[in-house]
Amino acid sequence: MPQTPTTKIIAIDDDPTGSQTVHSCLLLTRWDPDTLIEALTDHAPLFFVLSNTRGMDAGAAAEVTREICVNLRAALETLAAAGRPIQPIIVSRSDSTLRGHYPVETDVIAEELGPFDAHFLVPAFFEGGRITRDGTHYLMVDGQPVPVSETEFARDSVFGFKHAFLPDYVEEKTAGRIRAGQVERFSLSDVRGDIGARLRALNGNVCCVVDAERQSDLDGFARQVLAAAGEGKRFLFRSAASLLTAFAGLPPQPVAADRMSSYVRDGRAGVVLVGSHVAKSTRQLETLIDTTDVIPVEIDLERLIQNEEALFHELLDRLETAQLENRGLVLFTSRGERQFPTKADRLAFGERVSGFLVRIVQNLPREIGFLISKGGITSNDTLSRGLALRTARVLGQIHAGCSVVRCPADHPRYPDLPVVIFPGNVGDDAALAEVYRIINGSY
Repeated sequence: MPQTPTTKIIAIDDDPTGSQTVHSCLLLTRWDPDTLIEALTDHAPLFFVLSNTRGMDAGAAAEVTREICVNLRAALETLAAAGRPIQPIIVSRSDSTLRGHYPVETDVIAEELGPFDAHFLVPAFFEGGRITRDGTHYLMVDGQPVPVSETEFARDSVFGFKHAFLPDYVEEKTAGRIRAGQVERFSLSDVRGDIGARLRALNGNVCCVVDAERQSDLDGFARQVLAAAGEGKRFLFRSAASLLTAFAGLPPQPVAADRMSSYVRDGRAGVVLVGSHVAKSTRQLETLIDTTDVIPVEIDLERLIQNEEALFHELLDRLETAQLENRGLVLFTSRGERQFPTKADRLAFGERVSGFLVRIVQNLPREIGFLISKGGITSNDTLSRGLALRTARVLGQIHAGCSVVRCPADHPRYPDLPVVIFPGNVGDDAALAEVYRIINGSY
C-alpha cells in the first residue's frame, strides 16, 4: 500500500529570526539536497532554510530562492521514490513590518514548486505587537495601533512602501500586476468562523490577506488550511512568525526562558554583537549600557573605511582583555542609517560591514560563555559564516521573539556555545538588557 504522506512545514526564511516563536526544530544555513533530506526526515514538524535574501538585491534573492526550491523538489522526489512521501507546506517567512522581496520570492516559489491555488499574506506577529485588522497591518506602539506605513520601517531605503492596507500594499509591490480589488480578504470574523468551503474554492494562485489579532485567530485559520491541504489544495504563505506557531502546534519548550543561563559555558562572560541600526535597537543598546555592567565598544564605520585592519586588531585586543577579566562586552556599529546614492551602494556597504562582523565572530575568544547577536542579517552571517554552522537546533525562546540555538558539541572553536538570535525590531527598550541579564544569570 502507498504510504500516507507526512506533512512538513518548510519555512524559507529571508533572515534567521523566523524561529522566534518555536523550538526543537532545525535551522539550515545550507540547502543541498542531502541537508534538506536530513531536515525533511527530522522529528520536528517544521524546519527553516535561512536564505538571508533580505540582505540581497532582488536578482540575487530570486536566484537563491530558486536554488533552494530546485534542491527541495529534488529532495522531495528522492524521498517519495524511497517510499517516504512528504506533503510540504511552504512558507516564505519574512518581516512582520512588511520589508522584504515580495513578490519576487513568492513568484519564484510558485514557478518552481507550484502550481498553487492561492498565496496568503499573514504578517501578524503577536509577540512583537504586530496585528492585522480590517485588512490593515498595525504595530502596537505604547498600547496604540499605528499603521505600519506610518513607522520607520516603511521608510526603509531598500524595502520602503506607502500602504498599510494590505490589498493596496500588494498592488504597490506588484506594480499593478495584482490589483487591490483582486485580493481576497479573510477578516477576523472569517478566520474565527468556518472558512473550509471558501478555502476549497480558491484557485489560480489568487492573493489573499488574513486578519489576526491574537494567536487563537491563526490557530483556527491554520487548522482549516491544513484540513484543506489534506484534501489536495495547494497553498503558499508569505508570513511572519506567528503563523508558524499555529502550523507547528508545539508543546511548551523544554527549558524555560528564565533558565537559559544553564546553557552558558562554565559560567563565563559573553559577548553582545549589535549590527541592527533601527531606532528600536539603538534605544535597547543604550538601556543595556546604562543598566548593566557590560563594557561598551563601538565599531566606528568611518575607521572601518579608512583602516580596517587596525580597527580589527584593536577590537580583538578589547575582546581578549574583557574575557581575561570575565567581563561582558557589547560590540556595536555606529548608530543611524547611512545615506547612499543608490540601493546598490547601500547593499555593497552593508556587505562590507557584514564581512567585518563575520571576521570578528570567527576570532572571538574561544572561552566566551555565550553570544547575543542583534539584528537579522547580522544573525544570519553569525550562524552561517562566523560560526560556519550547517544546521543548528532551536533550544527555545529566551524572551518573546528571541530564539536560542547552540553550536554542536564537536564545533572546532566554540563547542556547545549558546547563541541568542535577537531581531532588530523586537521588544521594548529594556528587552536587550533583560535578555543579557537572563543569559548571564544576573536577572
